[in-house]
Amino acid sequence: MNLFKLLCFLCLTLPSLAQSPNPTTKIPAPDAVTRISLGQSVVPLNGPWRFSIGDSPIDPATHQPLWAEPGFDDAHWETVDLTPKKGLFDPMYGQPGYVPGWTARGHRGYTGYAWYRLRVQVDTQVGQKPGAKPARLALAGPLDVDDGFQLFANGALVGSLGNFSGSRPVVYNSQPTFFSLPDGVGSENTQVLAFRVYFRDSADLIGPNDGGIHDAPLLGLAGVVNASYQLRWLQQGRVSVTIPFFTLLYILAAVIAFSLTLFDRADRVYWWIGAVFLLMSANNIFLLFFNFSQAISISAGLFWVGCISLPIVLATWVMVWWVWFRLRRPAWLPGLVAVFALLFGISEAAAYGLFHDYGLLTLSPAARHTFEALTVYARFGLLGALVLIVVLGVRQQGREGWVALPGVLLLGIARFQPELAFLHLPRHWFVHGIELQLNVLANLLLEAALFLLLLRRMLVSLRAQRAVAADLRQAVEVQQVLLPDATASYPGLTVESEYRPAQQVGGDFFQIIPRASDNSLLIVAGDVTGKGVQAGMLVALLVGAIRSTAEVNGDPLFILEALNRRLLGRKSAQATCLALRIASDGAVTLANAGHLPPYLNGAPVAMQGALPLGMIDDAEFSMMQFQLDPKDRLVLISDGVLEATDAKGKLFGFDKVQQLLQNKTPIAALARLAQQFGQQDDISLVAVTRA
Repeated sequence: MNLFKLLCFLCLTLPSLAQSPNPTTKIPAPDAVTRISLGQSVVPLNGPWRFSIGDSPIDPATHQPLWAEPGFDDAHWETVDLTPKKGLFDPMYGQPGYVPGWTARGHRGYTGYAWYRLRVQVDTQVGQKPGAKPARLALAGPLDVDDGFQLFANGALVGSLGNFSGSRPVVYNSQPTFFSLPDGVGSENTQVLAFRVYFRDSADLIGPNDGGIHDAPLLGLAGVVNASYQLRWLQQGRVSVTIPFFTLLYILAAVIAFSLTLFDRADRVYWWIGAVFLLMSANNIFLLFFNFSQAISISAGLFWVGCISLPIVLATWVMVWWVWFRLRRPAWLPGLVAVFALLFGISEAAAYGLFHDYGLLTLSPAARHTFEALTVYARFGLLGALVLIVVLGVRQQGREGWVALPGVLLLGIARFQPELAFLHLPRHWFVHGIELQLNVLANLLLEAALFLLLLRRMLVSLRAQRAVAADLRQAVEVQQVLLPDATASYPGLTVESEYRPAQQVGGDFFQIIPRASDNSLLIVAGDVTGKGVQAGMLVALLVGAIRSTAEVNGDPLFILEALNRRLLGRKSAQATCLALRIASDGAVTLANAGHLPPYLNGAPVAMQGALPLGMIDDAEFSMMQFQLDPKDRLVLISDGVLEATDAKGKLFGFDKVQQLLQNKTPIAALARLAQQFGQQDDISLVAVTRA
């Protein structure tokens, strides 16, 4: 005997030797002995039960089912033993203690009603004082039943799992049940228990072990059975504890995804990911009500989960990766995903018999098997679309595509387990009574992977935005360089200007070019279509063309014709423009291409209209001449002033502009008033006053 065995031997024998009574030790008096009352336990009613398919006729005297009455002779019925066989597990959840149903007992394909009967003689006096009132008995109903039942005790209905009041019973997901039993029959306190079980005639395609009761009910004293009933609810809660946990995770993931849109509104993938996690959290909340209440029937639960939630979630996940990889081709793929999701939902409803449940359509078993096959094809179609998207994404983005591959693989494990069944991967584990499923773990890892991928995508997006912001700052600086000084004096003329773009880069432009050859002043002002950087680039093009053309010829009409040629052939490149030359004696020559007329001493100059620049070749622009007398003030204005709009939709308008200009309001004040009123477009003004 080695040292370890010796220590084990001493540990086991010494305490017993120390507690062995000495022959001279007195045995305690009977009153000092601790008494234990037996009977404080529950007994599984394994049977054998009497069993028969079909439904009972109604007793015309009692108006109760004849098969529920205590005196009914059920000797000719089958016998069913509900003792669990070792090694058998619940095929859906993998829990032990599963008893095959009537399909495995020779009633393959049968749906509808069936009855289980059992006579039990119960001694409720064990452990009770003589003369005490017999203790009340109770029964904890079976946990696993296809699909609902009514319980009769001694011919009286004591409760049910499901609603049997209508012509068709409404059954719910199996849940713990507790029933108080009436007093027994006769002096032997016999309880005649009868379960009237209903298996949906539109049940999903029947498995080899479906139908009837799959675990034994528990009988005992009411207090003990109630404790067992509460324990069963706790156990069901432990099995489903992951549902609220993942619901909170999904909601958190949705909030994170939606919040990332604040950093990059143009990236639609954040909206798609937020939407899919919201759908998953809504599905989990639905499952909690389905598992822990009798508010949602099995038919409604199957319809929501199998026909609506699951197809939409699968299709949305596929589209998440379509948007993630920024794919545009093939353009028909999103439509095909929608078709597969619709086929999935309709086929699932037909295979589950849900059309029959809602009184729409009754299908034969062969037709339902066909729809079950279509469900498989639809799921494989969605899986194939996902694989194609990944291949295209990796091919298009290279390394960026490979980075997203772990998330796609986890999605495949989480959402396409039936299609991956050929790998023979374990799908259920139980840790301290808590069920862990492969798809749940894959979902958890998928969330972690997506969090990292989204973080990386956001950082890449922020770097790109910073680069764009830097380019935008440079564009703003370039545009500021192109603008003349706000106030400048020329021989006989004072020129003021004001420019307030609606965005960082504006689409209004003006140039003030003195010509030394004839002491004249050339002013060109205009407004290009659009806003932002694109409009700013077009402005830079026009300003360069204005200055280069003015060096050759300062005639306003020549300037507009040159600018028109520059814009022709450029997509969406049009501009209104006004060019005027003020001679040293105040004579003004004005050419207009669709621009607003200038204001002379607060009144608009009467001027013919014309097409904007860039519309047609050889366009005819309006021409006019007038005199600028001493102290006259000529103001060029853009439509951004007139089109300023307040919160009620009221325009700043011509009348207000004319009134302010007649009151000799400085153009800086006029621009500020229009901006405060409600700026919608670029605001630019040029005022020329003759000394």
